[in-house]
Amino acid sequence: MKRWQFWVGILISAVFLYLALKGMELSKVWEAIKTAQYWWLIPGIAVYFIGVWVRAWRWHYMLRPLKKIPTRIMFPIVTIGYMGNNIYPARAGEVLRAAVLKQREGVPISASLATVIVERIFDGVVMLGFVFLNLGELTKLSGDSGVVGTVSIRDVTLWGSIIFLGALLVFLLAAMFPRVTERIADFFINHLLPQKIRQKTHDLTVRFLSGLESLRSPFEALMIFFTTVIIWLLETAKYWFVMHAFPFEVSFFALMLMNGIVNLATTLPSAPGYVGTFDAPGIALLTAYGVSGEVAAGYTLLLHVALWLPITALGAYYFTREGLKWGEKPETLE
Repeated sequence: MKRWQFWVGILISAVFLYLALKGMELSKVWEAIKTAQYWWLIPGIAVYFIGVWVRAWRWHYMLRPLKKIPTRIMFPIVTIGYMGNNIYPARAGEVLRAAVLKQREGVPISASLATVIVERIFDGVVMLGFVFLNLGELTKLSGDSGVVGTVSIRDVTLWGSIIFLGALLVFLLAAMFPRVTERIADFFINHLLPQKIRQKTHDLTVRFLSGLESLRSPFEALMIFFTTVIIWLLETAKYWFVMHAFPFEVSFFALMLMNGIVNLATTLPSAPGYVGTFDAPGIALLTAYGVSGEVAAGYTLLLHVALWLPITALGAYYFTREGLKWGEKPETLE
């Protein structure tokens, strides 16, 4: 609460929420939420948790070179990570799940964090792929809908793709040529860092590189990519199910576009739980498809809660079952 980053996130979320709900009749938004057919949330949440299980399988697959850990053990740890991302700022859940994995299975945090970073890069590539796949849809949207202009979204997507694909290429090369990467890292360590921390930084680098072993085979990298596509298609399916609780309908491809844009937007600093940064682009995109602002807001807000609450509750349950304490700091990156 005392860190300035927390308050900056709160401010950004407040601005996004204001822009999202500006000019709307909030009573109509509440009416849309009250009259929603809530039973559609059941299949939506079910398909979402299938996606979380696939995420756990993907992480198990990436960690195999370090240690073979069954997916059933990985699943609770992944949910703890989701819970951490949803209630702590700066995606602290990623470090939290790495710390829990070390506590349970003895996998070094620096190595497991390498796999987490690779996961996020693959997620970003697929999200941008969703947007690219549906760029044609953007040309159908009206200019006064509140969505950022088509050219701007194309530019953001292009630069985002360059960044994510560039990062992926760097990690692939580091995985395929670990000795060369280690020598390059040692050069910078020996020339830029004080003597007293060089050895520790070197050891961390070696453990980090060990977490990239799953990328050394093109087949392994393709498996991770296709698994990531399945994960995000399952999440889009949740968007589709929740849509049926409201009196509107857009195509599955439009929901893929929405999924891509809102999840890319959540990389911006915000209050815990991605408040505002998730909602504003989702509402704007749906209104661009002709959905009334109040219905779009009701849908997006309910979808956000349905994405946030179940996984956070389950993660909190597993967190307490692990015997962990709230506010306890993760271990050092060993």
